[in-house]
Amino acid sequence: MSCPLRFPPGFVWGAATAAYQVEGAAREGGRTPSIWDTFSHTPGKVAGGDTGDVAVDHFHRRHEDVELMSALGLGAYRFSVSWSRVQPTGRGPAVQRGLDFYRRLVDDLLAHGIKPVLTLYHWDLPQELEADVHGGSASGGGWPHRDTAQRFADYAAIVADALGDRVEWWSTLNEPWCSAFLGYGSGVHAPGRTDSEAALRAAHHLNLAHGLAAQALRAALPARGRVMISLNPAAVRARTDAPGDLEAQRRIDALATRIFTGPLLRGAYPADLLADTARITDWTFVRDGDLAVIKHPLDALGINYYTPTVVSGGTDNAPLPRHDGHGAGAGSPWPGADRVAFHQPPGDRTAMGWSVDPTGLYDLLMRFHQEAPGLPLFITENGAAYDDLPDAEGAVHDPERIAYVHGHLAAAHRALTDGADLRGYFLWSLMDNFEWAYGYSKRFGSVYVDFTTQARTPKSSAHWYAGVARTGELPALSSDVSAS
Repeated sequence: MSCPLRFPPGFVWGAATAAYQVEGAAREGGRTPSIWDTFSHTPGKVAGGDTGDVAVDHFHRRHEDVELMSALGLGAYRFSVSWSRVQPTGRGPAVQRGLDFYRRLVDDLLAHGIKPVLTLYHWDLPQELEADVHGGSASGGGWPHRDTAQRFADYAAIVADALGDRVEWWSTLNEPWCSAFLGYGSGVHAPGRTDSEAALRAAHHLNLAHGLAAQALRAALPARGRVMISLNPAAVRARTDAPGDLEAQRRIDALATRIFTGPLLRGAYPADLLADTARITDWTFVRDGDLAVIKHPLDALGINYYTPTVVSGGTDNAPLPRHDGHGAGAGSPWPGADRVAFHQPPGDRTAMGWSVDPTGLYDLLMRFHQEAPGLPLFITENGAAYDDLPDAEGAVHDPERIAYVHGHLAAAHRALTDGADLRGYFLWSLMDNFEWAYGYSKRFGSVYVDFTTQARTPKSSAHWYAGVARTGELPALSSDVSAS
């Protein structure tokens, strides 16, 4: 039997969730609608007509859920704050009842020896900011509207003032690519707009929001406070080494990854991105001084990874497949890349239809190890959806998820061995929840949730992951799966 892979002492083992996906209590404590409340209540936008009104009721089951995390041996919990629960209009003073929920959550985590890792924004913009047209376009405000970035910085300062004495790690944004390009480009995420120019504006203003919020956090947090951002960079692969396929790879890498890492890490948007999108926008929404603000020093970079992206150059006389894993919308999330085709690789797939390929995670970790030497890395999301069902005894066995996570942890360990400064891993997700436009039809959790009774049942993957977290060792796969 092969020896277990040992992770370094102090490696952080955690799990993650997002506010709208788990909290529920959509109308309690002064909370007002976010764009996801509006979107999910719009007929035809979410599978099954599902909403996050109740989700998995984490707002009321907070203490039970923290005890569950403790029983599973988690060292950290990455959660997000609902902006409209704290600052309902996106402006003005905080609602203390909203902040009190997060105060109690953080206190519970610390009492159980679990490190809180706070994300300020996981896609739930206050609806009032989206609807604000003052200074914005006729179609609305939101992230294409520059003022939203300043509103976000004000909100960051409010949360930091309330929780900065107890929370060390702060992530500004989660996957700004999804917010910009699925929300304003393809329309498959809230707010459901389909405007390529607005999507590019949104991407810049999300970058600016990160920089302004990072400044606000530095001003409000004690010296031990740490600031990061969680991106979902694409592991883009050309289908062949033909010039057209390599050009497609370059183009999608610019839109998926370098549109964020360029300004964040180097203080500039890539020249090829600007050229690729010149027919859509002249980028004059980037003002003097913006790039210096965005390039605020980071304490770490969060990487979210699930599956690679395979592309080729399309032909003019054939329909282009778009198996990009992001759902079919009325618009495209790839402005300026109309002639790029997306392909589904062969091999195992999750319930999302995403290919299982841990080498993409290794490639990304090594890429950022090389592009940002000295910057610590965290895997802030990684996991898989499968069609989990309880057996006759009520147990939930999910060997596919164990195999998926094992493969990706092995890839992470390989990157560590090859020099990457990887500090931790957060499993997505702690428990089954509202999976955005898929509603409750996709289960990513290591804990099974009966959405009718809200009963929680740790799956075999949760017990397996608890063993990894407890020992810091990744055992051989065969015995783990057979034992599940």
